[in-house]
Amino acid sequence: MCVSTTIQHSRAVEVRMQHVSLTYKDANDALFADLNLTLPAGEWTCLLGKSGCGKTTLLRQLAGLNEDRVNWHGTLVTSDNKSLSERIAYMAQQDLLLPWLSVMDNVCLSHRFGSSPSLRDQDKAVRLLQAVGLESYATAMPDQLSGGMRQRVALARTLMQDKPLVLMDEPFSALDAVTRHKLQTLSAELLKNRTVLLITHDPQEALRLGHNIYIMTGKPAKLVELATPPSVPPRQFDAQMAAHQQAIIEQLEQDYG
Repeated sequence: MCVSTTIQHSRAVEVRMQHVSLTYKDANDALFADLNLTLPAGEWTCLLGKSGCGKTTLLRQLAGLNEDRVNWHGTLVTSDNKSLSERIAYMAQQDLLLPWLSVMDNVCLSHRFGSSPSLRDQDKAVRLLQAVGLESYATAMPDQLSGGMRQRVALARTLMQDKPLVLMDEPFSALDAVTRHKLQTLSAELLKNRTVLLITHDPQEALRLGHNIYIMTGKPAKLVELATPPSVPPRQFDAQMAAHQQAIIEQLEQDYG
């Protein structure tokens, strides 16, 4: 399945976080200090690390969601020198569908405030639902859908926002293995040429999807860049992938003592 070529996408943007330090206001020690991360335009960057190391905090900092909870220093630079405000789509582990809205209205949620979706927006939403295989469920309610279907609606809603930077916080972790694999492939196809930062606990997922892979490790946390297979994502699992996965697991184990 693929999105109709008549759907226009925002141009991808490179994002650079430079010399970033962050401390929660109720903590004495920095969560990370002098951290640098580049998100290349049009590529997936995957971030691994043990729970509590700061992955989600970094994601929320990029999204501007930490404002009153942290003290931070550093610079955020984009390749087009424009602010990221209003240019970010966020896809969480939970689908966050509103139970009182239909599938179509959930997809159009960002266009509902202030005015009803235009016919052009509704047409785009229909084509996105076709792309994720849910065109026949446009009038269904969220409680009529399986977990995988709900997450496909969440993916369509993310695409509906048409933002150049997409932040994903373990969006497939609660799904069964087959559904997760299918949604990984679908997301790679539909988010092609977007700039994506994906947080995951799954080395195999990072290897399937990532053009760039980092481990967040230590206190204060630092980023360690890992080698990736030469093939283009989404990758199929083979002997080379298995060797990379084992190397990632061994590196992750160092943080667990």
